[in-house]
Amino acid sequence: MLVHSRPARWAVWAAFAAVFLPVFALPFLVIVAASFATGWSGALPSGATLAHYRDAARGDALDALVTSLLTALAASASALAVGTWSALAVQALRTRARRTARAVDTLFMLPVAVPSVVVGLSLLVAFSRPPLLLNGTPTIVVLAHAVLVTAFAHQSVTAALSRLDPAYEQAAASLGASPAHVLRRVKLPLLLPSLSAAAGLCFALSMGELSATMMLYPPDWLPLPVTVFAATDRGSLFSGAALAVVLMGTTLIVLTAVSRIRTRASYR
Repeated sequence: MLVHSRPARWAVWAAFAAVFLPVFALPFLVIVAASFATGWSGALPSGATLAHYRDAARGDALDALVTSLLTALAASASALAVGTWSALAVQALRTRARRTARAVDTLFMLPVAVPSVVVGLSLLVAFSRPPLLLNGTPTIVVLAHAVLVTAFAHQSVTAALSRLDPAYEQAAASLGASPAHVLRRVKLPLLLPSLSAAAGLCFALSMGELSATMMLYPPDWLPLPVTVFAATDRGSLFSGAALAVVLMGTTLIVLTAVSRIRTRASYR
């Protein structure tokens, strides 16, 4: 911290707490309290019960959690593969076709520049007729999530490539390694921490995606964010809060596991 005097440091921490607690921490604490509540005491939840979590651990709620996990895993894996390939392609283009490289960067950032509901509508229109009839299938939901999160994988890997020391590749090439061998044995292992971070980010974003999903999901592929929205929309706020806590907890568990993988990869 750049503040050296003790009173100034206390003032900075007090200002941080005054902003952080009501804006960031308090809403999450209220959601957690509401997930155990049976009623309201003024503006705060009251009572204590585990019934909402028992309901979340079976039936449609559990199916929705599994659906969200499968969707997020498929979408993040697809986004990581496409984003890594595009970042490597853009790096190769920068030396001889800068305009094309900038065009590819812009293309991959386009889904982030528009509302996700627009992405959902565009996919709904594009894949509602043969020969690519995906409307009403789980595939279109996974595709929408992949389109929305690929930009983050692309940017993460692009940033990592810009920091990568070219001396490693040059040394391997000077020893007779082919470009494919350099990519597989040198470049990708060095990118592994950034790849794991990009995978975690894509997974988290996919787990919480709602707007595009609401436009596309079929009745037999109901992700958990849609279930949370439906529960709160019909007035079941405490059940929705429990589902939201389950969603947050599952996402944090996966992100913690990815963070450990990233840490181990950094020390390789």
